[in-house]
Amino acid sequence: MWIKQMLMAVIGLSYGALAAGGVFTVFIAVGLIPRFAGKTHTGYKVFLYEEMVIFGSITGCICSVFHEYLPLGRWMSALLSYGAWNVLGNVVLILFGVFSGLFVGCLALAIAEMLDTIPIFARRIGFRHGLGIAVTSMAVGKAIGSIVYFAQELYRYSE
Repeated sequence: MWIKQMLMAVIGLSYGALAAGGVFTVFIAVGLIPRFAGKTHTGYKVFLYEEMVIFGSITGCICSVFHEYLPLGRWMSALLSYGAWNVLGNVVLILFGVFSGLFVGCLALAIAEMLDTIPIFARRIGFRHGLGIAVTSMAVGKAIGSIVYFAQELYRYSE
């Protein structure tokens, strides 16, 4: 019995590491963190920015996977139910929303810039014909997967 649990733990950790590696690869490929450091003229703190992105990702993963043991939502709602904390909670939510929106917007723009490299890459590897079909196939596959996910209500069973 414990061998099965150990195997599941190893498989889960491996897939988690692969997913995290993919996220960090996207950040590195689009050069998001150095771009933020360059725009704010704080290039000497780029390692701190990278460490904070890793820390935030790990913290978010822990909070989402172990939500039964870390009921942050209940703690925050209990804390904000006291009068003065309500205003502070709204300020924190507004700040979080603004910074999250800025981050997602910058990430989307960086990925859009990276998409310009697809035709160059295709030319260099000799992929001359069918690039439009390949991109369209990926988009159709993503759309069909989303439709199945929401039509079958698979999101209800994820917790």
